[in-house]
Formats: sequence, structure tokens, C-alpha cells
Amino acid sequence: MHVHFIIHEAFEAPGAYEQWAMMHHHTITYSRVYLGESLPHHIDKIDILIIMGGPQSPSTTQQECAYFDSIAEQGVILSAIKAGKMVIGVCLGAQLIGEALGANHAKSPEKEIGKFPITLTEIGKANPLFADFGSALEVGHWHNDMPGLTKDAQIIAYSEGCPRQIIAYGELVYGFQCHLELTPKVVDLLIANSQKEFSHTEKYRFVDTQDKLRSHNYTEMNQKLFTFLDKLSQLYLSP
Repeated sequence: MHVHFIIHEAFEAPGAYEQWAMMHHHTITYSRVYLGESLPHHIDKIDILIIMGGPQSPSTTQQECAYFDSIAEQGVILSAIKAGKMVIGVCLGAQLIGEALGANHAKSPEKEIGKFPITLTEIGKANPLFADFGSALEVGHWHNDMPGLTKDAQIIAYSEGCPRQIIAYGELVYGFQCHLELTPKVVDLLIANSQKEFSHTEKYRFVDTQDKLRSHNYTEMNQKLFTFLDKLSQLYLSP
């Protein structure tokens, strides 16, 4: 299969998503927009489009960030969805999926940075793609906002700090506000490039210290992500 990543910043790396693609020997291409690389012009050869996070929001203009074109990315996302491709958005990517489908992103009730549990809804527990997640799972977080909900969107999981952690926008389209892709290397990159996020950690209920972030084991959630991606791919390839 052909996996294409849209990456907004070097420190918002694809982590375990990229590991999964490499393990399966999939073809991997990138639009590293922070390097000026173009968005994909043709969707037909892509099987799975993965849009990563970033410090931007869907409302960020090109005057504010010259290399981030929210409207153009939403157009690529919508084309992939209409073409029946697998589409996964992470954090900002999840918000862009919602926006592409007409649902505005919103401020999360709580800022979350660290590793905290998400709880699956009844809909989430009934979805076979998430059967291995159990009723709750500790996962990575690094956000202030959350995706919008279309009239057909289904909330798969929520956390105490954010009611929209995983959203099913369609059979093959999922938004992850949470970060199951985090690895120790990605966490180090995020910490190094997000120092202002830790200036007043005592004000927030769901913000880990830098030391605690580095001490977490992210292996289990990575494995759960791999299983989800395996099942989604099987669904996509099934006749």
C-alpha cells in the first residue's frame, strides 16, 4: 500500500505511524510543508492519507504561517475521503478533517500534555477496529483544541479533559485528538520545541512535567495503534 504523510513541523513527527508503515514495507511519501514540499496532486495512487499535528490551528492564515495552507489541505482531505481512501488525522490533522467536512474545531475544555487515560464510548467499544483498546487506555496528549463534529460523526473515545479524543467520521476516516504515535524520540522533539508550554504547568490538571513525559512507557499504546491500522487496512482491502 501507499501511505502519504502531511507533516507540518519536524517536531510533530509521525512516530509509530511511520514505524507501522515501514514494518509492512508500504510505500511512503511525504508532504513536509515546513520544508516547502507540495501537497499531493493526485489521490488515486494513495491508499492512506495521514495528516499530522502542529502548533497551527485550522484557522491559521498564511499570513500567520506562510507554509501552512489550511484550505488547500482541507481540499486534499476531502478528495481522499470522496475517493474512498483511508484518512487519519492526528491532533491538528483531526481538526482539519472536521473542517473539511463542515464541522468547526473548538477549544478543548482542558489543555492536555502528557499521558492520561481515554475512555471508550459504547459506540467505541462496539467498533471492532478498537476491540483491543479495552474500555480505557492510557495514551499520549499534546493539545489545546479539539475537532468539530459532523452530524454523522461518532465519538469513539473521550478523556476527563476533552470530550472528543477519537472520532469516526466515516468507515475509513478517523480523527485522533490524542497521540498514540508518540515515542521517546518524538517526545524529546516536542519538549525541545515547546518550552513555553511548560511555563505554568501547575495551573493545569492534565500537563505532565518534562521529566514525567520522558519517563512514560509508550510501547503499549503504539501496539494498540498498530492493531487498529492493521484492521483498518483489512477493511479497506476487503471486497
